[in-house]
Amino acid sequence: MAEGGLIFEDTHGFADAVGAGSDDGGGVLLGLDLGTKTIGTATCDAGWRFATNGTTIARGKWGRDRETLAALIQTRGVRGIVLGLPRNMDGSEGPRAQASRAYARNCAEAFALPILLWDERWSTQAAEAAMIGQDMSRAKRAAAIDSHAAAVILQGAIDRLAGGIL
Repeated sequence: MAEGGLIFEDTHGFADAVGAGSDDGGGVLLGLDLGTKTIGTATCDAGWRFATNGTTIARGKWGRDRETLAALIQTRGVRGIVLGLPRNMDGSEGPRAQASRAYARNCAEAFALPILLWDERWSTQAAEAAMIGQDMSRAKRAAAIDSHAAAVILQGAIDRLAGGIL
């Protein structure tokens, strides 16, 4: 646990913070793929089995992002956020990773929800490959890539979480 007590890089602390293992499962989680112009979203079921891509949000100033995410969090009953952390291929962190960490701090302050920073290397490529496998047109892939990448990020996290808990 780090940065204000709500931001985690380990799944065990995050799982404890969202109440994993309770009668209603771990609860719905929100996956985010943060880009410079858009935010891809995905959610999972309360039992942490399936991530489903959601919408792609056009990024604006933090206040607008916060309102949009707050509505999604309330509507879906979200108990935690999994935010993609864009590490370099060698595992180091560059400016995009630092921007994601800053965004995580904003989310932690605004929503008071546990946040798991999840290594997102290869998530966009995996999402693109899946959409090509579905014979999705290039235009449709471009419109949906961020939300599909968010689903890949979230699925990776819930697979690890469920493997350690269920």
